[in-house]
Amino acid sequence: MAISHPPRSHEQWMRSAIAEAVKAESKAEVPIGCVIVRDGRIIARGHNLRETSQDPTGHAELIAIRKAARKLGSWRLLDTALYVTLEPCTMCMGAIILARIPTVVFGCLDPKGGAAGSLYDLSDDARLNHRVELVPRVLESECSSLLRSFFAELRSRKRIAAAH
Repeated sequence: MAISHPPRSHEQWMRSAIAEAVKAESKAEVPIGCVIVRDGRIIARGHNLRETSQDPTGHAELIAIRKAARKLGSWRLLDTALYVTLEPCTMCMGAIILARIPTVVFGCLDPKGGAAGSLYDLSDDARLNHRVELVPRVLESECSSLLRSFFAELRSRKRIAAAH
């Protein structure tokens, strides 16, 4: 069953996901953050840790999903909503589907790797046993601005390093 939240609620939770993205950025990680909400409160948080952990599965969503499953004592994350600053990739959408998360709210689209409508849409594939309600583009400009500035800074540092 998909959970509907009023738009203000979506923005409130997305701001918490943005705060997680800022934590990732402070660790020189791609600034992507995620929170999982149940019964009007955050039950799990995550931010990208791929570089820190040298783990290709260190995505914000997977970290938050693991924490939520531990907290609830179940891999079925029914009656939850996942908020993430960037459209989930195929790996993360696969985990979302397997965890039975009914609602995914995301900030900005990922035309190079998004699996919630941009490149692929796994949320409503009739061949899979679970459907996911998508709420895209919540606080999109804030989320995309974080990513744009991070990658602009990264490119600038690489240019400076190459010049020396």
